[in-house]
Amino acid sequence: MPLDAELAAALDGMPYVGLADPVRARAAMNDLVRALARPVGDERVVVEDRILPGSVPVRIYRPRATPAPVLVYFHGGGFVTGGLENEHERCLEFAGEDGIAVVSVDYRLAPEHPFPAGFDDCHAATVWAWEHAGEFGGDPERVAVGGGSAGGALAAAVALRARDEGGPPLVFQMLLYPVLDDRMATPSMRTFTEPPLFNSGDVRHMWRHYLGGRTDVPAYAAPARAEDLSGLPRAYVLVPEHDPLRDEGLAYAHRLIVSGVPTELHHVPGACHGFDGIMSARLGRLAFEEERAVLRRCLSGRVDTPIAK
Repeated sequence: MPLDAELAAALDGMPYVGLADPVRARAAMNDLVRALARPVGDERVVVEDRILPGSVPVRIYRPRATPAPVLVYFHGGGFVTGGLENEHERCLEFAGEDGIAVVSVDYRLAPEHPFPAGFDDCHAATVWAWEHAGEFGGDPERVAVGGGSAGGALAAAVALRARDEGGPPLVFQMLLYPVLDDRMATPSMRTFTEPPLFNSGDVRHMWRHYLGGRTDVPAYAAPARAEDLSGLPRAYVLVPEHDPLRDEGLAYAHRLIVSGVPTELHHVPGACHGFDGIMSARLGRLAFEEERAVLRRCLSGRVDTPIAK
């Protein structure tokens, strides 16, 4: 089906963040964040910027009620752009409305810092959040990872490494239109070659910057290359129809399911990459509401059915 009319209208005239030139891409991302920004504030949340050991900047959102489940969140931006402001409104709502302690990670960006720099930052921040959860009102027995686009790749990769190394004992991974496969061989990758927001040309530039020319691509860089997905934490995968990443997200979710990982998959007709950040469109609002509901359910410590609301 065609792109949702409200999404199309919202995207008309919005800055396009192409990834060919990192300097221009970062300026365009800043413009896009400003275009989508909404006035937010929440007296129920204490927000603190910190530098973790290893010089990893994070922003911590501490809700009033503690101990709270912990979400370590990684921003999108094709591994090349983005920062803490990209996710500020989202993380503030997770903390204020849903009672989740959030650690948002400002990981190093490519091409100046190719893989594994950003991944190492995200893994280090996740280990720190688990070991020091009590310092910011978090519950170390309910730690999750999540992110959108490149942030979804980093969340999936951190979950893989946590499994491989026996910890941290993550309970959930939220993968929103995740980047997963550098091979770019899917029908959706061949179909969505033009804007809006993100297209196969951007994906090609993204991998070029992130991998830094390496040909031995490990699963921690491209999680679809992992041979075994068993033993991973429960997952939620959001996949928009009009997204070059669509098919790799669908394939990864299917592999999680057949590997015995409890997985919720939502494919959204008419939606595009990053649509859940467009609050002027009903599809964007519904997707964000669902993400919040899934987090509440999966971090509550109970095992409810996916259809429970």
